[in-house]
Amino acid sequence: MSTEILDPVAEAEESAPSRRRLSRIGVIGWVSIAIIALALLLAIFGPILRPFDPNLSDLSFANVGPFGSHLLGFDGQGRDVLSRIMEGARTTVLGAGFVALIAVAIGTTLAIATAWFGGKFDASVSAGLDVLFAFPGILLAVVAAAVFGPSLLSAGLALAIAYSPYVARVLRGAALKERAMTYIAALEVQGFGAWRLCVRHLLPNISSLIVAQGTILFGFAMVDLAAISFLGLGVQSPQADWGVMVSEGKTSLLQGYPIVSLTAVLCIVAVVAAVSFLGERLDASSKDVLR
Repeated sequence: MSTEILDPVAEAEESAPSRRRLSRIGVIGWVSIAIIALALLLAIFGPILRPFDPNLSDLSFANVGPFGSHLLGFDGQGRDVLSRIMEGARTTVLGAGFVALIAVAIGTTLAIATAWFGGKFDASVSAGLDVLFAFPGILLAVVAAAVFGPSLLSAGLALAIAYSPYVARVLRGAALKERAMTYIAALEVQGFGAWRLCVRHLLPNISSLIVAQGTILFGFAMVDLAAISFLGLGVQSPQADWGVMVSEGKTSLLQGYPIVSLTAVLCIVAVVAAVSFLGERLDASSKDVLR
C-alpha cells in the first residue's frame, strides 16, 4: 500500500493563478491596454503636456472649430477643448481608480476575513452586505453630496462603499475554496498563524480575481463619477473634468456645436470599453484557474 507525502508548498504553487493563461488576451486586449496606458499618461502628465491653460477664456473664440494649434477648437466659453480634455483626465481617471482601489481593499478584507473565521462573523458580515446591496451607488453619492457638500472625494467614497459588497461577494467564494485546500490545513498544523497564511498564501492565490474585479469596477466608477459630475454633485466647474465637460457642452450641442460633449463622451466610452473588455478577459481567466 503506497502512501502519498503531502507537500504544502507544491500544492500552493499548483493552486496559484497561471500567468501564462492571463497573458493570452488577444489583439483587442492589447489595444485596450494601449488605451488605458494613454489615459493614465494623460491623468499623470496631462497638466504638464496640455498646450494651453484649460481655464483661459476668450468669448471671441466661443464655439470656434479647430484651427492652428487648437486641434479640437473651443468650447462655449472660448476655452481650448484639447487642453481641458487633457486636464480633465486627472480627475476622471484617477478618481475612478481611487474608487476601485478603496472598494477592492474593503471587499477583499471582508471576503478573506469571513472565509477564514466563518460562523457567526460570516453570517453577520453577509447580512450587512445584503443591506448595502439595496442602495445604488449614485443614490449614496447624492446623499453624501447633501450631507458633506458636492465634491469628488465625498462622491468617490460613497461609490466605493456601494461597490465593496459586490467585490466581497465574488471574492468570498474564491477565498472559501482556497481556505478549504489541504495545504492550508497542513501549514496550520506546522504552526503557521492566520495572518501569515492569509497574506502569504490565500491572498496571492486569488490575486488574479482581485485584479479582474478591480478593472471591472474601474469602468463602472468612471461612468458613475461622470454622471455625478454631470449632475453637479462631483467635480465643480470650471475645473476640467470629462463629466463636467459633457454637462457644459449641452448648450453648445443644441446650438449645433457638439465638439465639447462629443469629445468628452468618446473619451469616457473608449476608456470604459477598454477597461471593461480587459476586466472581462481577466475575470474569465480567473474563473478558469479557480475552477
